Amino acid sequence: MAQFPSLSRRAFLHAGAGAAAAGLLGISEVHLDAQTPDMDLSNPVRFGIIGVGTQGSALLTNSVALPGVKCLAASDLYDGRHTLAREIAGQDVKTSRRYQDVLQDKSIECVIVAVPDFWHKQVVVDALKAGKDVYCEKPMSHTIAEGEEMVSTSQHTGKFVQVGSQRVSSPIFIKAQELISNGSIGDVLQAELQLGRNSPDGAWEYPPPPDLSPENLDWVTWQKDLPKKPFDPKTFARWRCWHEYGTGMAGDLMVHLVSGMQFVTGINAIPDSAYTAGGIERWKDGRNMPDVQSTVLKYGKVPVSVRLTLGTETPEITRVLGSKGVVEITNNSVTYLPQLGINTGPSYYSQSYSAALRHQYDQDWHAQNDPILAQHPLADATVYRGQSWDNLKPHLANFFSAVRTRKPVVEDVVFGHHAAAACHMANASYFEDKLIKRA
Repeated sequence: MAQFPSLSRRAFLHAGAGAAAAGLLGISEVHLDAQTPDMDLSNPVRFGIIGVGTQGSALLTNSVALPGVKCLAASDLYDGRHTLAREIAGQDVKTSRRYQDVLQDKSIECVIVAVPDFWHKQVVVDALKAGKDVYCEKPMSHTIAEGEEMVSTSQHTGKFVQVGSQRVSSPIFIKAQELISNGSIGDVLQAELQLGRNSPDGAWEYPPPPDLSPENLDWVTWQKDLPKKPFDPKTFARWRCWHEYGTGMAGDLMVHLVSGMQFVTGINAIPDSAYTAGGIERWKDGRNMPDVQSTVLKYGKVPVSVRLTLGTETPEITRVLGSKGVVEITNNSVTYLPQLGINTGPSYYSQSYSAALRHQYDQDWHAQNDPILAQHPLADATVYRGQSWDNLKPHLANFFSAVRTRKPVVEDVVFGHHAAAACHMANASYFEDKLIKRA
């Protein structure tokens, strides 16, 4: 009698981690190479950057390392970051506290916007109206209404926005998209997204610059049109902790996970509903954004669960489950675990039969199913490995190439609006303690 591989529930759960699958199925590994567009070195893309903080400085560093790209100007309300911008991009970079100075420079073709969330809409809309293409850090917006205005302005001006969730330019996510779109896992039934941190840095308890003062920071302008509060270095450095300025774990972490999920599944929409449970359990430092947050988003018939925490370190995982298998994405790998979706042996329910009935059932089962199993053996698991999805250069290269070629960007303003809207709905559910439905 032929023996066919089967995957028990317990074995499958262990296989979900990727490497453990080797003991359960055959496993093969494939290396993925990142593809970056060629740039015209004789005609460099000239850009400016608005916001040179933690993420802005990383974007600037990676941008100027790309061939065919040149930074002309940088803006930040903190003078210390003018020095940082020149250290990164060269002493000839113009610096200003006023982002409008960058937008008024007609030699600048595009801008990178890496300001706090509550400033995104204003700076992006002004940049689009000034004729600049925009790379906007995630989340694209601070509210759904702001996202709608950003979409409208981009479409009206003919200038584009690429949102900075760099996973969509990663060969890891591109391979996952290919596997799912070609039907490898059958119908997409649900997705599971998770990420956890467990450190002060992970919880945004950043140390403010030691020299920060009202003399070298335009604190009044930084607060935009919100009620003014006395100068507070911690608020400046840790703005993600408060919904007045940021979007918490949803806007910092969930938006990456949702963007990746949208990209690989082709679900490019605002969710039909969102429900969040959570609280402030670990970092009781005056913040009003949760540090434990579990959300269920519903896209048509597809539920997407998102588990976030700042109290326990766990790897980032995007797992898409279908009728024919699973695609699981980690930092630098995507694992494809195929499933037959049929019994690979007689039903264990037959244990409740008497001996004679069970013997006859087994004979009949094998006669009927062995030929089918012989034609459909359980395939090996495959692990595709490549550079970390957190690599900024491929995503920035795609942006600058689009500026020059006018080809569509990989993560446009509509895509970014949909991903951000999911996060805003999740936060609204947390604060209102109810299911939030799409308007």
